[in-house]
Amino acid sequence: MRRTNRQNGLGEEGIALITTLLVVLITGALVMGAIILGSNHMLVDKYWSRQSNLVGLADGGLEVTRSHLNADKNLFPDSGYVTFEDGVAVQDGSGEVIPGVKRWTYLGPTGITSGQYGVFGSVVSLVRDDGGGVAIRRQQVFQESFAKFAYFTDNEGGNIYFASNDHIWGPLHTNDQIKIHSSRANFHDEVTTAKDIYQPWYGTFDKGYQEYSPIIPMPETADLVKLRTQAQLGSTHITSDGNGDHGEATTRIEFVAVDLNDDGDESDEDEGFFRVYQSDDYEWVSAKITRVTVCTRWRRGTCRRWSTQYSMEGSENCGDYHNGQFVSAKQHGEEDWGHSASSALRSSSRRCYLGGSDELSNGFVADDGKGQWLQWNGPVNSKLRAVRDDADYLWPITRPNNPDFKGVIFVDGKVIVSGKIRGRVTVAATDNIIFGDDITYVTDPGAGGCEDIAGYFSGERVVMSNNLLNAPAQPPGTSTYYTYDESTSEFFHGVVLALDIFTAEEYTSGSTSAQYCEGTRSGRGCIYLTGGIIQNTRGAVGLTDGHGYVKRYSYDKCAQTQPPPYFPTTGVFVKGQYYQVDPAGWEVEEYFSLISPVDIGN
Repeated sequence: MRRTNRQNGLGEEGIALITTLLVVLITGALVMGAIILGSNHMLVDKYWSRQSNLVGLADGGLEVTRSHLNADKNLFPDSGYVTFEDGVAVQDGSGEVIPGVKRWTYLGPTGITSGQYGVFGSVVSLVRDDGGGVAIRRQQVFQESFAKFAYFTDNEGGNIYFASNDHIWGPLHTNDQIKIHSSRANFHDEVTTAKDIYQPWYGTFDKGYQEYSPIIPMPETADLVKLRTQAQLGSTHITSDGNGDHGEATTRIEFVAVDLNDDGDESDEDEGFFRVYQSDDYEWVSAKITRVTVCTRWRRGTCRRWSTQYSMEGSENCGDYHNGQFVSAKQHGEEDWGHSASSALRSSSRRCYLGGSDELSNGFVADDGKGQWLQWNGPVNSKLRAVRDDADYLWPITRPNNPDFKGVIFVDGKVIVSGKIRGRVTVAATDNIIFGDDITYVTDPGAGGCEDIAGYFSGERVVMSNNLLNAPAQPPGTSTYYTYDESTSEFFHGVVLALDIFTAEEYTSGSTSAQYCEGTRSGRGCIYLTGGIIQNTRGAVGLTDGHGYVKRYSYDKCAQTQPPPYFPTTGVFVKGQYYQVDPAGWEVEEYFSLISPVDIGN
C-alpha cells in the first residue's frame, strides 16, 4: 500500500516571504525614523538660525542706540530709563524691512551714579518675531575719561611741531593739525586728529593714525565747578585767592603719607593725608627770591632814595645746615654762624624750602609768624596722634579716616601742590594749580598696581613755578648757578587738565646749561611727568636753545582704566560688559529696577 508524505508548517517559499516582509517593515521603520530625525534636525537648524538672526538684530539695536547716544548726549536720562525704539520694524543689511520682526531698545544709568568712577549705563535691546521668537541682549556703556589720553589739545598753538625724536607713549588726540618736524617724532599708541597731519612721513606710528576724526570738546568751567559740591561733602573745600604771578600763590597743599601701623611702608589704605598752609606773602609761600628794600642814594648819612630789589641774601626760604639745624640766609645776616649769607647760599648743605615747611622751623610749627597751617575739622586717628606732632593738621584723603571723602580737593583760587600721595584724589582749582616741588605717588606708577592716582584740574593754567626749588639760581657775588633742591630734575605723577595751558613759568629766562637732563645740559634739567597732559592750548616748558626744561613724559595706563575721581569725561560712550538676558517673564520696568543705579555716597 502506498504512503503519502505530509509536511507540517511552512515551506521554504513561505519563510522567504515572511523574511522579506520583515525586512521591508524594518527598512521602512528605519527610513521613517531617518525622515523624522532629519525633519527634527531641520527644525532645530531652522530654530537656531532664526534665533541667531534675532540675536544679530538685537546686537544691531545695541549699536544703533549707542551711536545715537554719542550723537546726542541728551538722550541719556539722569535716572530710570527711556525707550529709544518702541516696536519698530527692523531692516536687513540692504535696507529692506524684515517681515514679522519688531525691536524695542531702552537705555538708562546703571552702576554707581555719583560720577566718582565715571558715567555708566546700559542699553537693552529686545527683538521679537511673529513666530514667538525672542532675543534680549544688554550692553553696558560708559563714558571715556579724559585721563585716558597721554596727550590732548584743542589748539596746537600755531607753529609748534613734534620734533627732536620725541617719544609719545599712550593715546594722543588733538582737534588741531599735527605738525611733525624733520627731526622726527615717535608715536607708540593711537593718534587721532580732527584735522590732518603735516609731514606725517617724519613720524613713526606704531598703531597708525587717523585724520579728520570727530572733534572731542574740551571740558568746560561748569565741569570744574560742580566738583566743589563733592569737596564740600567731604570737608575738603579750601578758599584761597588769585594773588601773585602765574607761579605764585598764598595757599599751598602738601601731600603726606604716614606709616600708621609701623610696618615699614606708607602704602596702607588709611595712610594718605594732606596739609594746607596759607600766608599773605605769596613769595614766601612759593619760595621765590625775596624782595628787599635797599638805599640806592645816600647823602650826608641819610638815604635819599630807596629801591626794592630781589636778593637771596634776605631769603627766609633758603640757607644751609649747621649741626643738623637749618639756618636761613636772613638769619646769617643777624647772627654769627661762621660765614656770611652769601657763603651759606654756596655751601654744600644749601637748601631752599616752600614757605611753612617743617625744615625752616626745624620742626612742625602751626603758626610761624608768616603764615599758618589750617587745622583739620574732623576726628583724628589715635594712631596718627601717636606718631605725628601735626596730627591735628593732617586732612585725611582715605575713607577709613574720612568716611565722607569723595576723592576731590577743591580750591577757590590758586594753589601750590607738592608732596607724596597715598590714595586716589583729584585736585580742582578755579585758578592756577602750581607745581612748587616734586609731587609723586607712594607706589611707583611703573609697578602697575594702580594703588595711587591723582588728577590736577585747573580752570586756568597748570604751571611749573620758577622758584628756588624748581630752577637753579645765582646767589650774590657769583655768576655760577646753584641747585637748591635734592635733585636737578623735577618729578610729577598724575594727569594734568588745564582749561588754558600747561607751562613753565618764565621758561625763556635763566640759564641754558646749569643743569643736566640725562647727560645733556639744559637750563632747568628734566621734567619727569608720569600720567597725561590735557590742555586747551599747547603750552611750552622750554626752548631748543636750552632755556627751561627738557620733557621726559611717560604714560600711566592706570589713568585709563582707573581714572582720578570725578575726572571729566569725553562724553563718548564706549562698550563695556555684554550680557545675554533670559526672556522668560521679562518686563522692562522690573529689569531696570534690578540693575538700577547704586548710590553709595561716593
